[in-house]
Amino acid sequence: MRRVGLYWFGDDLRVSDQPGLARAAAEVDQLICLYVVDSAWFRPGSLALTRPLGIHRERFLLEALRALDTSLRSLGQHLNVIWARPLDIVPALISRYSITHLYRSDHPGYYERRDWQWLRDHYPQLSFVDIQNQTLFNAEQLGFHLTELPTTFSQFRRRVEQRPIPEARGFLSALPPSPAEGRKIPVPPERNGCRFRGGEDAARMHRIRYFDSDAPAHYKHTRNALDDWASSTKFSPWLARGCQSPRQVNTALVNYERHYGANESTEWIRFELLWREYFQWMARAYGADLYRFGGRPRRSLNTSFYPERFRKWCEGATPYPLVNAAMNQLNRTGYLSNRARQIVASALVNELQVDWRYGAAWFEQQLIDYEVGSNWGNWQYIAGVGADPRGGRHFNLEKQAAQFDPDGNYVRRWGDNRELTPLDSVDAADWPIARS
Repeated sequence: MRRVGLYWFGDDLRVSDQPGLARAAAEVDQLICLYVVDSAWFRPGSLALTRPLGIHRERFLLEALRALDTSLRSLGQHLNVIWARPLDIVPALISRYSITHLYRSDHPGYYERRDWQWLRDHYPQLSFVDIQNQTLFNAEQLGFHLTELPTTFSQFRRRVEQRPIPEARGFLSALPPSPAEGRKIPVPPERNGCRFRGGEDAARMHRIRYFDSDAPAHYKHTRNALDDWASSTKFSPWLARGCQSPRQVNTALVNYERHYGANESTEWIRFELLWREYFQWMARAYGADLYRFGGRPRRSLNTSFYPERFRKWCEGATPYPLVNAAMNQLNRTGYLSNRARQIVASALVNELQVDWRYGAAWFEQQLIDYEVGSNWGNWQYIAGVGADPRGGRHFNLEKQAAQFDPDGNYVRRWGDNRELTPLDSVDAADWPIARS
């Protein structure tokens, strides 16, 4: 019997350190490599008319898909990119090509996991292979069941930090041929000065440059800079789309420590990888609770949805110059430092008293390094309904500006010099507020 496989790429857009793709190569006679650009990503979602895929992430994604197609062609394959709803196109391909094996990278997202389960329920005759290749550890390597996931990061870190992290695997040498014809992948939009380019080669070159520098030795002391390319690792966009794996980053870090020595800064890079790891597993454990207003503990919050306040936050038109500068940078480039993300998230939740989920949805649309676990998990953390035992974070905006932008350079660079206006021009009943 002819064995025909379908490898459904997700956030694993690479050919190295790809155990799922290697398994497919060993098990099937023919293989279709598929990426589905979900048509729902371009339509407004349920929160404030944001759409899941904004222009910056779309550009980075298209660059990564074209790069993946080039890599696959060197292995005798090609990438089929189809714009559709996943549960429309995957069943059609199963029927048309008599698929016998279906492979994918295990996804932490609730909706992606729901679609996968639907396929398993409706096609029990297929062999389903779900590979965890976007985490440092496999589920069995954690040492505990997912239902026992610690409720805080500190508890999680203590349970896993001494466990050996497997080394990254190398490249494949060949893949089975495809029975399906390839489709031309659209040319990405202009990058407009953004320094991040999608694709596995771009990820590898950045990884090499970073660990060939002395930046890892100083990371702990520079990581909170608002706007400096060398201050942090900048690995997140390529990790988010799977152009590199966390094991590849950790393997490079181990090699750096072997040659130049370990210190607090190199350990802090590993600490950040573990934070990402925690959010990956938290997304799997929480499911739909990751998107709930009160989180998994169903806490009550003194926030609501104020359309005018949310719009001003999105547009960088609040009464707070530091917040405005950060939102302008996000909107223009699709990227924001971790410190700036915490500042604007705290401002939305605390100063503007807006439901945190709207901010999370805006970040999902705008960020090129959007990941479901890290994004929604971090927003829950700030709002006080997630993995923070302190019950939320409130950053003093004046103190943050004095500490991280003492000379005002960041605000001057990203601010648009518009006159600061009051936060509200209408009251709770949507009546105009008279100003004397």
